[in-house]
Amino acid sequence: MTGADVLSFRMESAEWKLPSRRKIGLLALILTETALFSIFVAAYGYYIGKSLTGPYPKDVLELPIIATICLLSSSVTILLAERAFERGNESGFRWWWLITIFLGLFFISSTAREWSRLITKHGLTISTNLFGTTYYSLVGLHASHVIVGLILLVLVMSLSLRGFLSRRHAEHLQMVSWYWHFVDTVWIVVFTTVYVIGR
Repeated sequence: MTGADVLSFRMESAEWKLPSRRKIGLLALILTETALFSIFVAAYGYYIGKSLTGPYPKDVLELPIIATICLLSSSVTILLAERAFERGNESGFRWWWLITIFLGLFFISSTAREWSRLITKHGLTISTNLFGTTYYSLVGLHASHVIVGLILLVLVMSLSLRGFLSRRHAEHLQMVSWYWHFVDTVWIVVFTTVYVIGR
């Protein structure tokens, strides 16, 4: 084997592969969404305590502990679903994926109940005061992302039940999982800003 052959072999074995376009695209989306959420979080933080009229956060907000536990737990269940799928455990995948959907649905229904209570009992709407404007904008932005995530989760479950999912879809599932983890991570920031610092 000549020196040129050794060099050629090393170059071929060290050949660099382009990363997945799906992963790059989703990471770009997550970075963009992170910037968007940062603006809304900064606005909420800036306007804390600047409402001239009530109701104020300390008077009407209740800590959504159970909803938060459910949403954060869904990051664990979607990870377990992903692992079951990788092992070829179809029933395990469906079971954990379904639990993830139910946890997400519980969270979004808790948000809807909270909004209903704030509007009907306390008269807090998006146009009531600065708190109402920033609260509904930030929490609503997050809720819209949860809804998009739930649509994706339900779509995957539907495809699985109809037998259209196979091992070649592993990366697709991983992208849905990444998006869901992003939504859960953002909630930690929103929860801390609105329900801890903002009260």
